[in-house]
Parts: sequence; C-alpha cells; structure tokens
Amino acid sequence: MTIISIEKATILDAEKLTEIMTRTFDEEAKRWLCGQGDVIDYNIQPPGYSSVEMMRYSIEELDSYKVIMDEKIIGGIIVTVSGKSYGRIDRIFVEPVYQGKGIGSNVIKLIEEEYQSIKIWDLETSSRQINNHHFYKKMGYEIIFKSEDEYCYVKRIHVGSVEENLIKNKDMKTGQYENCNLVNTEYYQVNLKNSAFVGSNIMHMNMSNCNVSQSKFRNINFRNSSYADLNLSGSKFNLVTLGGVQFKNTSLGDEKEPILFDNCDLEGSTIHN
Repeated sequence: MTIISIEKATILDAEKLTEIMTRTFDEEAKRWLCGQGDVIDYNIQPPGYSSVEMMRYSIEELDSYKVIMDEKIIGGIIVTVSGKSYGRIDRIFVEPVYQGKGIGSNVIKLIEEEYQSIKIWDLETSSRQINNHHFYKKMGYEIIFKSEDEYCYVKRIHVGSVEENLIKNKDMKTGQYENCNLVNTEYYQVNLKNSAFVGSNIMHMNMSNCNVSQSKFRNINFRNSSYADLNLSGSKFNLVTLGGVQFKNTSLGDEKEPILFDNCDLEGSTIHN
C-alpha cells in the first residue's frame, strides 16, 4: 500500500518544489486556458509560481509542506495560519503524472490533522477549473462567493474548545472600546471599515488576506515588520524613515508604472539586478 505523508519543507527543497509547481500549473493552463488568447488567470498560474525566490519566501514565512510518496517529493501544499483558529490553503500541487489517484484528498486530510485547532479553512480557485470544484465539494468545502473568474470556498470544522468565547454575527458598529484587554483575539470576515486604533498596542499583529486599501498609517512604529506578497500600486510614502529597509524580488506590476523618489535622501543606497 502506498503511503502519502507531508513534511515541513526546508530551503533545500525550494528548487524541487518550484519545478513541480511550475509543471503542475503549466499543465493546468494548457488544459483550461488553451485557445483563449492572452487570458491571464492568476488562480491557475499564481504570481511567482515559477520563482524559486517566491518558494523560498513561502518556506521561510508561511507554512510550506512537501508531499512525499515512496521517499520521493511529488508535490507540495502551502498554507497561511493566522492566530489559532483560521487557516488558508494558498497553494496545493501534485505532479501531473500522479494526479487522479486520491493524493490531493490525502494531503488535505493530513493538513487538517496537522492543525487540529483550525476551525475554518478557506481558499480560492479558478471558475474554469471544474475538476477543482468537484474536489473541494467532496472534501467538505462550500462556496461562499463566485464570480466569472473565481470561486471562493470555506470549510468549517467544529472545534468545541475554540468556540467557547466565539462572538458571531453581531452588529457592533459605532462601538467604542477603551482600556480593554484584547490579547490573542482573532477577527475573521469582520467589517472594520472606517475603524480607528489610537494609542493602542498591536505588536505582533498578524494580518493576511485582508483589504486595507485607502487606509492611513500615521505616527506608527513599524520597526522590524515584514511586508511580503503585497500589492502597493499607487501607494504613497511621505516623511518616512527607511533606514536599513530592503526591497527584494519586487516588480512594477503589469502596468509598469515607474517608482518616483522626490526630495529623498538615499545616500549609500544600491540598486542592482
């Protein structure tokens, strides 16, 4: 009997996993985008899917696993775990020659066993990948949103101990909270539009898959923070101290709009390819 297992990936696995992911997603593109001209579907071929640097980032900053069969790496799964109760499957890929053998189902189950405190998993897939829709439905996922290009799925798992302090489906708008202890609290699919945080300690805050467009950050201590896999197009940084800041593996996006440095002291900085 063939045994499928998962192990935490290391930097040494980056090139191998990138090769497998590239083959997998390129095959998906051939299948679902064939004959559609210049159509770009980032759910089929995600940004950076063929980049070893992106894989290294995923291994270092996210929870990345290699899928092993007969002591051979045949795929991978990358998840983002925020807090203790919410997880997101960012990417799952299996060598094309091993697909259709139930390996993906095993990998999903193994990840759920690895993170038994997670009560909600979510993910997105292309509307074009009909086989994915059947697969995720079989694994207990439900559609919560769909458009012409994308389907969003969620799977809810009952975890009794986690739900003791759950506040759900409450209208708490215009509320005010002063001198409150909110250490280790979690927020999932909450509407915080126009909210304000003043004089508060939000060290070690973990935000993922959130919309913070048109937000303002003023007089904030962002020391030693990490910003990765972001879209900052059109953003402005004014009167910001950037000593020691590093920009790596960064592009100007599809629009190729150039960066503007105006009245900036960049003494000693280096820009190289």
